[in-house]
Amino acid sequence: MNPRRPKIIGVVGGSSPPPEAIEAAFEVGREIARLDLWLVSGGLSGVMAAASRGVREGRTQYQTGSFILGILPGDKADNANPYVDLAIPTGLGIARNLLVVRTADAIVAIDGESGTLSEVAFAWQLGKPIVALTSTGGWAAALAGKTIDSRRSDRVHSADSPEEAVRRAVELLSGRSDA
Repeated sequence: MNPRRPKIIGVVGGSSPPPEAIEAAFEVGREIARLDLWLVSGGLSGVMAAASRGVREGRTQYQTGSFILGILPGDKADNANPYVDLAIPTGLGIARNLLVVRTADAIVAIDGESGTLSEVAFAWQLGKPIVALTSTGGWAAALAGKTIDSRRSDRVHSADSPEEAVRRAVELLSGRSDA
């Protein structure tokens, strides 16, 4: 990894999650901003919008250079949530999930349905660190602490709080395996 390039945290999760997952995603975003990291997501609603809003508000509060990238499934940049700094319309539909994960250095999973499951599976296959926020339910809770298959010897790491999720992702990127 280029030491001058900011670390990019991918936040994946449902587009219609329960309120507690929205709040957790917002706090994950604030923590990303506090640590002066970048965010990549699918750029739409739900967890993606809440994390983006958290980064936007956090970078103002902490005076950081955090950036918000949204990789959209459709053809129109205008479909991105209003907090995205750069929207990339792909026209790829759900195949854009691979681009979100490929862009990220590490993944934080919050809640989630089948799209989140695909993003976690892509991250697993690409060797990206994955941290699941267990308190948010969905696939994040179901996969936390699990080994998905034999191609990797680690696991989907679990976190109990938004701050812990981002901290663990950063530690895993730094090569600390005690996370």
